[in-house]
Amino acid sequence: MGISSCLTGNYSSNMQKNNKLIRIAAIGLAAVILIFVGYRLLKNNKIIHEVLIEVPVQRGDFTGVVFSTGQLLAENSTFIEVPKELSSRNINIFEIQITELVEEGTVVQQGDFVASLDHSTVEELLTNAEENLKKALQSLEDARIDTNINMSNLRDGLLNAKVEVEEKKLVLEQSVYESPAVKRQAALDLERAEQNLLQLQRNYELKETQARNTVLRAQDEVRRNQEIVRDIQNLFQALEIKAPMPGMVIYSYDRMGNKIKAGSSVSPWASIIAELPDLSSMISKTYINEIDISKIKKGQKVKVGVDAFPDKVFDGEVISVANIGQTLPNGDTKVFEVIVKLFGSDPELRPAMTTSNIITVSDQKDVLYIPLESVFRTDSTNYVFTYKSGLVRQIVDLGPENSSHVVVNRGLEEGQIVVMNAPADPESLPLLGTDIYEDLLKKAEEAKKEAAERQQREAEESEADSEGFGQFPGGPGGPGGFQGGQPGQGGPGGQGGFQGGQGAPGGMSAGGQGGRGGERRITPPGSN
Repeated sequence: MGISSCLTGNYSSNMQKNNKLIRIAAIGLAAVILIFVGYRLLKNNKIIHEVLIEVPVQRGDFTGVVFSTGQLLAENSTFIEVPKELSSRNINIFEIQITELVEEGTVVQQGDFVASLDHSTVEELLTNAEENLKKALQSLEDARIDTNINMSNLRDGLLNAKVEVEEKKLVLEQSVYESPAVKRQAALDLERAEQNLLQLQRNYELKETQARNTVLRAQDEVRRNQEIVRDIQNLFQALEIKAPMPGMVIYSYDRMGNKIKAGSSVSPWASIIAELPDLSSMISKTYINEIDISKIKKGQKVKVGVDAFPDKVFDGEVISVANIGQTLPNGDTKVFEVIVKLFGSDPELRPAMTTSNIITVSDQKDVLYIPLESVFRTDSTNYVFTYKSGLVRQIVDLGPENSSHVVVNRGLEEGQIVVMNAPADPESLPLLGTDIYEDLLKKAEEAKKEAAERQQREAEESEADSEGFGQFPGGPGGPGGFQGGQPGQGGPGGQGGFQGGQGAPGGMSAGGQGGRGGERRITPPGSN
């Protein structure tokens, strides 16, 4: 009885477990089926294209801005440079190491120690210069002794020659009563003695000039070496760099772009060691990418934030915009340097602090604007998805933009609904606003024509300016037209000008008249 009851209980328990496993398996299978069906529906755009994010066109005041990061700098600074003695032509030091520096940010007074340059390099140079001076002095002394000896010997020879002339005169006088042959011989001996005397006198004068020049050259060499020793001694005394005025020490960068520190090298050609900035007038140096640089102009207002003080915002103004772009280290895009002046001062601001700059590029009143996400672009135009008896594509004429919105000049009305995500199969939707497209095309053609005329005038002016400067081979012109197609053929350069090449009207080819630029063609989205 007990065994039967036990078996029955085990059987019942196993059945319950099996039923539980079956339920779990059924739930899992249903979940997999739902996931699969959902995936297929999503993949075929059966669901998500129906979920459209809609926003209304808004009207109000619009501020177009450009964001950038920058670095604080002092507008005016006093530079601490290598000693001017290092630039002496008598000192052959291309560069010299910095052996000691005060900590950056140290506040110094006039005359305080800032840095020390390598004394060992100058000491070695001074030792060599003193050796050369010693040799030059010895050479001068040798030249003087040699001159005295040589000139003394020459004077003795000259004196002997004079005595010989007197003797020959006396012999000639005593031969009055001698035969003609003896008198003739005495006259010839006197003549030879006088010629020898004249030759010795000329030789003496030449040797005297030569000796004087030798001594003068030796003296010049001594003076040159004395100047070298003096310049090196002056440099040695100036190797301790002192602050020219009170201020905070901010170190510069070496020729490799690295911050100057102990062990860095400086030279007369890269002479700035540090600067003492005027903290009462600060600027922010920033870089704007080539896409936005056309929006930046001198005089634009700027809000400048400092990362070190998030609660502080300073007013500023653009005071400088670079004309030529550059590629920053570790970068691959073209950027342009822009300088922003901060108004007012703050004792907590320090050079090299990071800034966040918001440059106001436009400020418009009572305009229509929409989110940037609602604008869809092709190579030739911009359009939005909106409703007009159903969902359509509407070409729009856009104005300035900021980080989140863009101004709509034409194509939409206040309160009209635009869609921020693309619906399914957008190419099948009607395209409206072709009149806007045609007008934009017309303006583009007019802009192209104006640019061509301007380049033509510049080419003619350059041709006139180049008259009389000889003939120079010309290079290629610029691209034809406004986003042009086939470029035109440049005309020949004038006399003394530059030969015009293939390109836009003149292609900036001075001296020659270029051909007409290619015609720009804009294709509306969705058309063939």
